[in-house]
Formats: sequence, C-alpha cells, structure tokens
Amino acid sequence: MKYTLFLFCLSLSCCVFAQSPTTREMDRINWMEFAEFVPGNINTVLLPTGTLEPHGVINNGADNTAPFAMAKAIAEDLNAMIAPTLNYGITGSMAAFPGAFEISEEAYAPFIRDILKGLAKNKFKNIIILNGHGGGQTAVLQKVAAEVANELGVRTLVINWWSFASDVTLEVFKEDGGHAGLNETAYIQAIDPTLVHKERYNTDQATAYPKPNTWSAVPFPSSIGLYQEGQGYPNFDEKQAMEYFEKVNTKVLKLIQETIRKWDLAGL
Repeated sequence: MKYTLFLFCLSLSCCVFAQSPTTREMDRINWMEFAEFVPGNINTVLLPTGTLEPHGVINNGADNTAPFAMAKAIAEDLNAMIAPTLNYGITGSMAAFPGAFEISEEAYAPFIRDILKGLAKNKFKNIIILNGHGGGQTAVLQKVAAEVANELGVRTLVINWWSFASDVTLEVFKEDGGHAGLNETAYIQAIDPTLVHKERYNTDQATAYPKPNTWSAVPFPSSIGLYQEGQGYPNFDEKQAMEYFEKVNTKVLKLIQETIRKWDLAGL
C-alpha cells in the first residue's frame, strides 16, 4: 500500500513539474525541452528590446536591463518564454555620448523583422515586445510588428513600458519622470542597486526636453531628460523604487493578459 502510494505521489509530482519548463529563457533552455512546451503548452514569447546610451547615474544598458527584468518578473504569470534581449537599437540624439551605440533604421528594421519571423517560425502565436528605448525605435518596432502579424497570422503587441506606466510614476512619486529620471532610475535601482551610482549625481546632469517647435539640440545636452521642467530628478528612495517596480510590472502584465484574452475572444 505504501509503495503504491509512493508511486502515485511520484507520478503526481512529475506531472506537476512538467507543467513548467526548467527555464523561461530561450537561450538557456535545451532544444528538446523547448519542443516539449512550445507550442503545445506555451504560445507566448516576450522579446525585450533596448539600446546602449547614457542614463545619468545608472548603467548605459538600462534600456536593456529594464525590459529583461520585467520579462523575468511576469513570464511565469503569462506562461511565456523570454527571447534573448536585442541590446542594440536606434539611439538617436544621445549617440555621441561615451559607450553609446547607434544602429541605423536601414539595418535595424530588417533585423527586427527577421527576429519576429524567427519567433513565428518557432510557433509562438503571441509575440510581445517589451521595448526599453523610445525615439525613432518605437515607430520602427510598431511598423515591423504590424507587418509581420498581418503576413504570418501571428499576434503582436509593442509596449513602451515607461510611457504606458506614466500614471504609475505620478501615483508613486507625485510628479512626472524622465529619461534616466526618478522613474527609470528607480526601476533600475529595484533590479540591481549596484547599477546606480548616486555619488556621481548632480542636478546639472538634467535638462528638460523642449516643448514642440521650440528648440532642438544634437547631441542632447544632458544624459537625463526631464519630461516636465523642475520634475523628475532622481531621489534614490529604496522603498519607492520597489513600489514602482512592482506596480509597473503589474500594470504591464494586466495589459498583456487582457490583450491576449480579447484576441482569443475575437477568434484572431
């Protein structure tokens, strides 16, 4: 009786274990295990995209660090895999700063297209781009993702997390944020405090972005760009950083879940 019960429990535990892969990261999973889960049990993939550019007193790769950490935080709840981060992007007006890289649109667009086509080839139905860098990169991602969706019959969603979560910034900090401002700095601080160099910070590193049709400078004069004059300076508050990180992830997770639910409801 005990032996039979033991075998039953062992069988049950194996079944439970098999419900999730040993890793959600596509560059860490074995090909045979991948085939056991995709697409039969997993049909959603998260693709973090970013670039290398200055970010005040946080790491040059913050636009990569943030969406990858976000993907890891929400992948289990979405039952999704995580594609390797696309670390180089269309940097734009901060490309002249030390350590920055600029990929041309002519090179970036076909590259991201082939990545999305590769994810579709690997039988993912829902391709979710967690974009960590704005500017011209956003328009390219949206255009290419829409084209691939229509061509291959997959479903794509592009999210600029900092813009989508602007209400969370106001809720947590009671003011607007900025590029490498208090919101982005807080998000990175919650991920890895060693990437935040508070001792290097001074307010002269920040400039408010110009209002439309007022002025334009290339390179942009500061590595911190404020969305509103006088708002968004980093405060390095650990408690607010964790609150912000968790609330942003929750908001992004709910958007993806609701979008997939409505795709399914519409039979798309």
